[in-house]
Amino acid sequence: MRISYQTSGSCASRIEIEVDNGVIVATEFIDGCAGNTQAVSALVRGMQVSEAITRLKGIACQGDTSCPDQLARALEQAL
Repeated sequence: MRISYQTSGSCASRIEIEVDNGVIVATEFIDGCAGNTQAVSALVRGMQVSEAITRLKGIACQGDTSCPDQLARALEQAL
């Protein structure tokens, strides 16, 4: 399954996610801080969607959200 998620309140403007059988295969953040978003993408690769949501949801950077939090919200919405 491919997910394209328009973010809100974070530096990234969109997140492209590929999930297969409940496992994150690939994640690409469009815009945002390249080093941090590449790190988040690498860390969640191969991770169960539910585990990524648990680990990332609620992380704040600017205001009450962040790129990792937006990823968790995208994954929740996809479920």
